[in-house]
Amino acid sequence: MSKIEDIVDALENKISKILHKQTVLKQTNAKLESQLEQQQQKLLEQQEEISAWVEKYDTLKMVNSMLGSDENKRETKLKINALIRDIDHCIGQLSE
Repeated sequence: MSKIEDIVDALENKISKILHKQTVLKQTNAKLESQLEQQQQKLLEQQEEISAWVEKYDTLKMVNSMLGSDENKRETKLKINALIRDIDHCIGQLSE
């Protein structure tokens, strides 16, 4: 009879340890999910900031070329031509 009790006690101990380990793993998992969400939010903010800086850089390049810089004149001319085509298209739609 004592042998069965020892087996049951050992089984209860193992189950208790497994349940405790499961609880710890759930807490760790929740913590990691929270960190992942924070990192994803941070990445999104950084991507938005990069986009803003790229836009500012492009604007600065265009302004420099308008002020006489030869580096980006071709790009500026293409951009101006595209804007003129857009304006002509809008005027055409308004006159219809």
